[in-house]
Amino acid sequence: MTITQLKYTLAVAEHGNFTTASEKCFVTQPTLSMQVQKLEEELGITIFNRSTKPLQVTEVGEKVLNQARKIIQESTRMNDVISEEKGIIGGTLKVGIIPTVSSTLLPLFLNIFTKKHKNVDLKIEELNTETIIKKIEDNSIDCAIAATPLNNDNILERPLYYEPFVAYVPKHHHLSGNKYLEVDDLSNGDLLILKDGHCFRNQVLNICTLEDLNKQYELKSGSFETLINLSNSGPWMTIIPYLHSNNLSNKNIENIIPFQDPAPAREVSMIYSKSQLKLPVINALMSNISSVIRGQIKYNDIKIMSPVSV
Repeated sequence: MTITQLKYTLAVAEHGNFTTASEKCFVTQPTLSMQVQKLEEELGITIFNRSTKPLQVTEVGEKVLNQARKIIQESTRMNDVISEEKGIIGGTLKVGIIPTVSSTLLPLFLNIFTKKHKNVDLKIEELNTETIIKKIEDNSIDCAIAATPLNNDNILERPLYYEPFVAYVPKHHHLSGNKYLEVDDLSNGDLLILKDGHCFRNQVLNICTLEDLNKQYELKSGSFETLINLSNSGPWMTIIPYLHSNNLSNKNIENIIPFQDPAPAREVSMIYSKSQLKLPVINALMSNISSVIRGQIKYNDIKIMSPVSV
């Protein structure tokens, strides 16, 4: 039994046929098929039902594949141990990031980081917080950028920055013209917020009372742009993270109203398992993000309240 055989077998399970799996593994189809067959013969079982299209994994095959994933994950950690010992900044780093952060943060640091650290292969996936936690716990990703605190004993949280919330209030709204807003101003029934599943929605709900939220309609949107456009067209306002306001048009940015100090804010952190070994590259990524974010959020000019829970 070899690691290569396990990788080929997992590829077949993922893609449902030997031809596609061989292409993804950059080997010929006969070579891949032979290695999978050798594994089956060694174990004395059939992993795939080859009479179906796509291929179906047998019941015992599922158990073998689950164990194969664990073996491969542990095998990669041997290199991580050496990298940690030598302080090497290189290798593959699988990073999760929540949607409400990715669109504003990635353009700030990604190009700079990849140019500086050419030996790092970043694989970034946009995920909600619940999925991020699961993937960190099963080692599907190495780390993630998410809103904290999460209050999870298995995960370490290292704050990257604190991002204030700002209000988007169109000219026709009755709060327009205010220099600042109070949190109590958000208790009206004309506030648009993100749909369920977004931690930013939970954070907004945690800072204000929304019992009188408009019940005439139900809006499910995961886009700040949609909320802004709707606010422009109707009697509504919305709340967005500070960095999103930097991407608004000159016309729309005039509708941004900050909150009175201390402003509500979210804590954005790098999170990873307590057993994570890829700390040199994670630390390098954190350093890069922290350096670019200092030019975007001027903390001397903004006083924030304690970070809002997710």
